[in-house]
Amino acid sequence: MKTTPFTGTHIALGAKMHDFAGYNMPIEYPTGIIEEHLTVCNGVGVFDVSHMGEFWVKGPHALEFLQEVTSNNVAALIPGKVQYSCMPNETGGIVDDLVIYDYGNGKYMMVVNAANIEKDWDWCVSHNRVGAELENSSDRIAQLAVQGPKALPTLQKLTSVNLSEIAYYTFKVGELAGVPEVIISNTGYTGAGGFELYFYPEDAMKVWNAVFEAGSEFGIRPIGLGARDTLRLEMGFCLYGNDIDDHTSPIEAGLGWITKFVEGKNFTARQILAAQKEEGVSRKLVGLEMIDRGIPRQGYKLVDMDGNEIGHITSGTMSPIRKTGIGLGYVKTDFAKVGTEIYLDNRGRKLKMKVVKPPFRK
Repeated sequence: MKTTPFTGTHIALGAKMHDFAGYNMPIEYPTGIIEEHLTVCNGVGVFDVSHMGEFWVKGPHALEFLQEVTSNNVAALIPGKVQYSCMPNETGGIVDDLVIYDYGNGKYMMVVNAANIEKDWDWCVSHNRVGAELENSSDRIAQLAVQGPKALPTLQKLTSVNLSEIAYYTFKVGELAGVPEVIISNTGYTGAGGFELYFYPEDAMKVWNAVFEAGSEFGIRPIGLGARDTLRLEMGFCLYGNDIDDHTSPIEAGLGWITKFVEGKNFTARQILAAQKEEGVSRKLVGLEMIDRGIPRQGYKLVDMDGNEIGHITSGTMSPIRKTGIGLGYVKTDFAKVGTEIYLDNRGRKLKMKVVKPPFRK
């Protein structure tokens, strides 16, 4: 398995380690997933997300390339802004979802999912018809996500950059913890607020130690991938490989808002996705909440009152905040309206649940 600059630290802290996308990553620490989840919601927690992939796109054809391979309108970006998007494939499925950073002067950074780095890189290279300058820097960038309501006062101790001026989905580059050229981005995958920090691997432990010292008064804790998943699910954020993949379209997945059919943007599968938006789709990804006691799990069938299969769960858990089972799943469009009652098929037992609109946590 691959390692990150923090792998030894996770092991020393007693983390339960597991293979994730080929990396030896912490799933949870001795305090447990629920405690870690609540720490991020109420205070501040730190995630090692150095396994994520980063591609630079540069040169006079950078914008043209990104407009062709991604679904969102990259031309709407200005320097210092971040954009959520996806890369459609030829059949309208999703190669990956990603975020794009606009540095200005024809320079962009794509941040992709760890499990898809090689696949995404091959896709970008093979679809680079305009001669954009591409560079895979995934092994040369480390990343920490410092998340929660106390993330800002924690990190403000370490930098002269005014963090309160970094709006949601914008970023600045500056010195932090004595390390120059740190990307400080008001983004994250938890819905609890906070920042994502990008820096060179050789500076990793300097940043880690400084962040934990600065956050000690707020009860800062390291957080594993288990709580990262429960936090994102409470917000209704899609996870690649669960809720979206090569066979799900952004229209089906409720990602029409990042699929822009603006003039001159001829991205992959534009015609297919435009037809789906115009004519509708046969299934939709919805939020689901248990009425009966039970926990929806990935792969469980969803059925109607008569037991007819109408869909399946893609992500599910017991919400640490709501104390009830929640999930995401695809259902036939006729059952996708908020408030519709359907059933979870739990090994032959029909458990009542209802369609709700995420987020599950306000």
